[in-house]
Amino acid sequence: MEYSAHGRYVIEQQDNIMLVDAQGPFNEVTAAQYHQDIKLLTEKMTGEPWGSLITFRGNSIFTPEAEQQLWETTQYRQKKGMIAIAVVILNSTYADTQQMQLQRIYHNCQIEFHVFSESESAATWLNDFIEQAKVLKNRQKKRTRVN
Repeated sequence: MEYSAHGRYVIEQQDNIMLVDAQGPFNEVTAAQYHQDIKLLTEKMTGEPWGSLITFRGNSIFTPEAEQQLWETTQYRQKKGMIAIAVVILNSTYADTQQMQLQRIYHNCQIEFHVFSESESAATWLNDFIEQAKVLKNRQKKRTRVN
């Protein structure tokens, strides 16, 4: 039996931030397509540390298969330089369930993340985190040159 996609998303790059605007619920068909789309954009994000700002609108919960796919997608992004994720959950009856699913995924990947209820705070936190990582990276480069 073939399943149709449930959920939709838009992905774009803004400097060193990958912006994702998603509306669920999500099944494995949507999660698999999301993984492919993320891979294409991630190739443009390598080099400097970068992060993802993901906005979930509505009841964006995941099937178990979609959750597994999102774990693999997160691991892929990490290998390509993603260092943090800011999540915004808007207008969801199931925000607690969404947050638990995301915590499971991101904790298993051991990536820094925070969940917010509005975009401005999420963007500020993510930009600050990335800037701190760049400063540390530059300090390490200078130490390596000196030694």
